Amino acid sequence: MSQYTAPAAPVETKVKVATVATYLGSLALLAILNGITSTNLIAGLPDVIEVFVAPMIPAAITLVTGYLAKHTPRPDLGQS
Repeated sequence: MSQYTAPAAPVETKVKVATVATYLGSLALLAILNGITSTNLIAGLPDVIEVFVAPMIPAAITLVTGYLAKHTPRPDLGQS
């Protein structure tokens, strides 16, 4: 008895674009921060706030690029 499983759907273009942009944006940000000696852009904030602000940068990059990227049509889902 064989059980059929549908092939996994391809990764949407929006997800690919957001992933690459987040990686490159984070890489660029880290390069800038490492290149500027003795300067940290969020060092002036209290430590408790830094923990929440630091992850917002990659999240913002992901949000913007995911929003701007085109949607991948899924004709296999049909119209319901």
